[in-house]
Amino acid sequence: MTSFSLRQTYSQLPDHFYAPADLTPVAASQLVKLNVPLARTLGLDPVWLSGPDGVAMLSGSHMPPGVQPLALAYAGHQFGHFVPQLGDGRALLLGDVTDASGAIREVQLKGSGRTAYSRRGDGRAALGPVLREYVVSEAMAAMGVPTTRALAAVLTGEQVMRETPLPGAVIARVASSHIRVGTFQFFAARQDINGLRTLADFAIARHYPDASQAPAPYLAFLEHVIAAQADLVAQWMLKGFIHGVMNTDNMAISGETIDYGPCAFMEQYDPTTVFSFIDERGRYAYGNQPSMALWNLTRLAEALLPLLADNQEQAIPVAQQALSTFEGRFQATYLEGLRAKLGLKTVQPEDAGLFRSLLETMQAEQTDFTQIFRALSTSEAIAGEDVPETLATFGSWLTLWRQRLAQEPEEPVSARVAAMKQVNPAFIPRNHLVEAMIKAAVEQNDFSQFETVLAVCTHPYDDQPGKEAYARPAQASERVRHTFCGT
Repeated sequence: MTSFSLRQTYSQLPDHFYAPADLTPVAASQLVKLNVPLARTLGLDPVWLSGPDGVAMLSGSHMPPGVQPLALAYAGHQFGHFVPQLGDGRALLLGDVTDASGAIREVQLKGSGRTAYSRRGDGRAALGPVLREYVVSEAMAAMGVPTTRALAAVLTGEQVMRETPLPGAVIARVASSHIRVGTFQFFAARQDINGLRTLADFAIARHYPDASQAPAPYLAFLEHVIAAQADLVAQWMLKGFIHGVMNTDNMAISGETIDYGPCAFMEQYDPTTVFSFIDERGRYAYGNQPSMALWNLTRLAEALLPLLADNQEQAIPVAQQALSTFEGRFQATYLEGLRAKLGLKTVQPEDAGLFRSLLETMQAEQTDFTQIFRALSTSEAIAGEDVPETLATFGSWLTLWRQRLAQEPEEPVSARVAAMKQVNPAFIPRNHLVEAMIKAAVEQNDFSQFETVLAVCTHPYDDQPGKEAYARPAQASERVRHTFCGT
């Protein structure tokens, strides 16, 4: 391939679904990182992408023939307050491709300049948030969590003004779509039933085609989204991930993690953990994420009411019944995940108490969430011989756990250890490592730490001799208290 070819499927929708975007050339595009394996999976030529024309496109400066970027329209609840028009204020949808698996994948630029929806924003992104999104989204993908992917990071050669001047950058990311709960709210707020139906039909065809064959397709669609989000948030909880800004415009109906802003991974286990500087009341704290997902899904159900029945009085109980399935689905996925993390394959009545006791002990002892589960994934912990120092204060709980393991079908300890290590990461993008790599890149134009953290965290389940420092929690002087979204 010597050129860049994309479809623009979204442009087949009515004009008010999006706004054509003018390009904002940058001073000097410079490629920081290209995700070569992902590019190949998408059928895109990495040599062309890393060349002058490719980097110009990835910075939003110049597009190849036939590529017509769009900014998508959507609304959203931001920290509980409804804004009827948001839209892509600093993002451009370049188009879509069919990847090696036959799935449609969209390519979008974030931080590429102002659009019709920018309001008072500059449409730009700073280098720090671009690097954070690149590393965290790729780490999440490597852990098996549904997510947008990072295709490239590009410096713009310009400064963006935040609290201080910062190097500007653009991230190119890939998603199965960029349709959000807020996209449905945009049309519902305008009582645009035709637009709502058109969007739902598009989303069904893209993400949940079997819903079109159901007796009530739009109800089936809602049920699919509820299940996908319940599974997604359960996986966040199992990895200690905190999204940070679970607004309805940041929830993708595909069930992929999207919009990595002030995201972070919890270290010391505490359900009230918050990192986002703007989340002053802890609305999106780690332990609140399931209830906030259901809150967002309730807003989606409200938007879909005109499609669920002939009138609102009939539609509300239909929506309520669908929403009532969220808790059971979330709990089933979460508990199944906890069993896997603890080497359990069967279901026993005492399991919930065992899980609760472990988390309570973690919180009381202020131990690291990721380290504890990885330490349990050892033959020493399972057999009770030379227990890792990390578990020194867990003696009574370990006894209960081993008694529970004895109820499992017999299997070699090595097989149990191998299975547990495939769900309990040794390496996550720890906040102090992410901040250190950002500081080196921003202040010294040094991307070596970024490359190392990326390499380590995209092999999260592997033992990596010599990389032990990347698995340890932050020391007191290194702890990151706040993260920022970058706008």
